Order: sequence, then C-alpha cells, then structure tokens
Amino acid sequence: MDSDFTDDRKEARRKIWLSRGRRFTTGLNVSVSVFLAVMVLVLVNYFSSLCHMHRDVSTTRYYMLSDKTRNLLQSLKEPVKAIAFFQQGHELADDVRNLLKEYGYEAEKMGQSKFEVEIIDPDRDLAHTRELKQKYDLADSNVVVFESGGRKKYVEAKELVDFAINLKKEGGVERKNIAFKGEQAFSSAIQNVIQVSQPVVYFLSGHGERDINDYNRHSGYSSIARALRRDNTEIRLLNLAERRVVPDDCSALVIAGPNKKFSGDELANLSKYMDRKGRILVLLEPATTTGIETFLESWNIKAGPGIVVGLSISGRELVVMQYGEHHITRKLKNITTVFYLPRPVETESVPLPSSETPVDRPRVTVLASNTSEGWLETNLKESPARFDSKTDRQGPVSIAVAVEKGPVSGIEVELKPARMVVVGDSLFVSNGALSEGVGGN
Repeated sequence: MDSDFTDDRKEARRKIWLSRGRRFTTGLNVSVSVFLAVMVLVLVNYFSSLCHMHRDVSTTRYYMLSDKTRNLLQSLKEPVKAIAFFQQGHELADDVRNLLKEYGYEAEKMGQSKFEVEIIDPDRDLAHTRELKQKYDLADSNVVVFESGGRKKYVEAKELVDFAINLKKEGGVERKNIAFKGEQAFSSAIQNVIQVSQPVVYFLSGHGERDINDYNRHSGYSSIARALRRDNTEIRLLNLAERRVVPDDCSALVIAGPNKKFSGDELANLSKYMDRKGRILVLLEPATTTGIETFLESWNIKAGPGIVVGLSISGRELVVMQYGEHHITRKLKNITTVFYLPRPVETESVPLPSSETPVDRPRVTVLASNTSEGWLETNLKESPARFDSKTDRQGPVSIAVAVEKGPVSGIEVELKPARMVVVGDSLFVSNGALSEGVGGN
C-alpha cells in the first residue's frame, strides 16, 4: 500500500472523527453495528420468520400482539427472561414497558410460566442496576436483555424504531422517528435465545487482517467482536496457512482488511469452502492487492483500484443514504452509513457457459454506492479529490455487493445457496467508528 495514501487515510479518519459533534455522529453511525450484524445474519441464514410488525409512534399506545408472537410464547419449553433497563425520560421508555407488560400478560393468560419480565428504572434502582449491569456487561442504559439457558440477546433503543435522517446544510442531522417495531425486535430476540445451537463466526488471520483482540481506536475490531458475542455468536480465529481448511462448523467467515498476499493454496481453500455452500464476508482495504481479487473475480465481483467519493463531511469519507434491494439493506431504510475512503466493488458480467444452469451462476446485487454526483477517483494523492474526466469515472459506483450461487426461484429450492458479501472498506466497523455512534459499546 502506498505510504502517502496510508497517512492520508489516517489523517482523513482523524479529521472525520474530530469534526463530528455528538448529534451528527448519533445519526450517521447508528447503522454501523446494524449493517454488519445484518450481513452476518444473512450469511448464516439466521433470519427470524416473523413478519414486520410496526406501529405508528405518534398515535398508537395500545399493543395487541400478533398470532406469531402468541404462538412463540406458547411454544416456550425453557425459561426466558426479559430485563428492560430504560430511563424514565427516554422517548421509548413507555412503549418498551407497555409492550413487555403485554408479553407478560399474554404469557400469563395462556398459562405459560416460562416467560418472565423485569423492568428496571436505572435512575431509581441504583444498586440493582449496578449488579445487573456488571452481570450482563452493560455500559449504558436503554437496552432490553433477553436471556435463556445462558444465551443472551441485547436489543438497544436504536433497533426499536424506524426513523428518517436528513443532513442539514449548516451541519448536523435531523432525525424523526417513523414507526415503533418493538414486537419484531423482541420476538426475534426470544427466537434467538431459545435456539440451542450457537452460530460460529471465524475471523481470518495471517494476512494483516483487523484483529478482534485489538482495542486500538482507529484500527481494532474488539468492539464488533464484543457485540457479536453478546448476541449469542461464538467468535474464533482461523489461520488457513496452519489449518489449511475452513472448519465444518463455520457459520460465516469474515475476512477483514487483509493487506498481505494470499497463497494459492489459501485461495483454493476459500473456493472449496464456497463450494460447500459457505458464507464469507470480505471487508477490503483500498490501494492494496492481496490476490483475493482473483478469488472474487470467480464470483463475478471486481474489486478495482481507486477510491469512491461523493457526499462527504470532511473530505474523503463517503456518506451513503440509499441502498440496493436486498435482505441486508431492508433494515437500513432511512438511515445513513459512513465509509472511509472505500475502494470500488462492482459486478463483473461474465457470459454463462452453455454447460451451466442459472443455479451455477453467481448472482450479484449492489448493496451500496455513491450517487451520480460522485465518481471513482484514481489519483489517491490528490486532496481534496477533484473529478478528472480523462482518468476518473462518473458515479454511481458501487462499494458493496452481495452474491449468492445456488437455488433460484423454482429450481432446486431444497438446496442452500453459497453467499458472500464484499465491502470496499474495513474501517467503518472499527472501534472508533462504532464508539462514535449510539450504543457503540
């Protein structure tokens, strides 16, 4: 990687974080942990079958649980406890308490003794709050913890509402709550903790990848590892040079920010894993060639040179507010994600051999891109970036894609598809990026 560009990227990150007020970061980074968590959930096929259950937060204060939620409560075989830590003055406090009381009422009405609700006011129950925060590793309030058999699921306030965010010309953001989706979040959490099998997510190592045990603000991944563990996911490291195969218990493999060359055997093992209907999340570094680009090309994905620029606050980060149609992006409607000097990640059209069927062909969906007002910048040393029609390419240019290969509608639907998500940035889920948003802990 070009040393000047590396320094420029570090300085850009520093300016980005210093330039944001708390109000700004609250809106812009609120989606970061959601974005990565949903990507992992999609990859391990860990979706809840519950339908979307939203309520208009401006009018509705009466809660009638859906049939699916009532059936879920009735089916409980092991005790499930919901503990709400919400301050009285929080805008969602009444909604959360009333909805949880409705869960408890429905469970009691049907004679179900396995569901228990505890509602705590952190500002009044000080001693009990300290005890439970230590037990559940909580730094902040305004969260609901669901627990069963030692398995825990944390539902934070930001996950309970759909909201719209608009950037102000004078700086900062405007946020407006649109719909309360507490039932969807709570019932999904219950389903999460009653599942005995725990997803295992491996983080690849050996190529300079981001370290899940690194607490460095700018480069470490300890915060996202902690968030995944808190959501009932087991995290392990994998070095393919040592192990030489992706384990059978791998629910998803994360390759985060590699900057050293992959060997041919390692790339072959990644291909073998995908042939076994694997799931991989690749978070790339700009101005870096590791050989994984060749592997991605076999999946009709091109990770090219340059950086993608567009709507920005301090110069070289990319603010994304619109997304492609996909399971991953459905939860990102009306919220904003910030990427740091992302490289282009695009679909590469490859003719379908006559011997292959649509099931054999990788199907690529764009998840995020800049707009037509942005472009692909090829001069990495130019700051601020300026569009050059001779060397740069006008947007939109995609920076994140999802690809799968396997069953399509009406064809071999019993098979599980192989899935991969590729993002042209690994810093958007670093410790510093997460801590700048609400609930980054």
